[in-house]
Amino acid sequence: MTTIDTTAITVELPEAFDARWSRLPGVQVDGRRLTVDPAEYFFRFESHTWLVADWNLVKDQLLAADETTESAVEQLALDFIKRHGESTSDAGRVLGIAYEVYAYLFREEHLAGLGLPQVTAEHQRMLREAATLMALNKVELDGHISNVGPCWFFPAATSVVFDLDDATGGMLDEVYHGGWFNEHRRIEAIKAHATLGGRLVHGCQSVPDQTGGVVAPYGASMANFREDLAEFKADWIARVYSHRVTPGP
Repeated sequence: MTTIDTTAITVELPEAFDARWSRLPGVQVDGRRLTVDPAEYFFRFESHTWLVADWNLVKDQLLAADETTESAVEQLALDFIKRHGESTSDAGRVLGIAYEVYAYLFREEHLAGLGLPQVTAEHQRMLREAATLMALNKVELDGHISNVGPCWFFPAATSVVFDLDDATGGMLDEVYHGGWFNEHRRIEAIKAHATLGGRLVHGCQSVPDQTGGVVAPYGASMANFREDLAEFKADWIARVYSHRVTPGP
């Protein structure tokens, strides 16, 4: 059963979000202030707590840490979460932390070496904003998906907000979950996502399936995760697309 907490989620971010996020139900943008109405925004909102760690601590202690033959980067992240993770019911805090994470992961210095000339700084901004909202999604240890919002379905949500065609939305989705398509970026993403209490996982294998992503706790059942996702994805993807703005004559 879906449970909705009607308390509005509000956060002041370092930079203004694109005002077109207000095309999605329950989202309001006023400059740097982002407000989310859970009753309107979420398809399913059963959990009102998230596991987070201090981003400054991640930057100071984890980002520069090197994996070894005895301790892979995933183990470093898991150990860090065990030591420093804390539960919070402040969804605005989660959004603020997530913005810092994705401002770091999708920074302009990567563009020169990405090997994808079609990806621009503006595309990176889209990635930062969408990924920030995705941080409110949640998967439980048993694999049950407890929180689902429109930004679970990345290409659908970005097509609504940014008027992207399917090809561009799909390209950005692959950049989002592909770790920039190289091992260095993947390692960087694993470390950075420790501040959101887990690792980035996806229910899809490629763009055509577009079944989204979430930062899931280490140890979560991926078999149950995929089964739960399969039951609702088609209907909810269609509901996101229904908010597309139809061009005028």
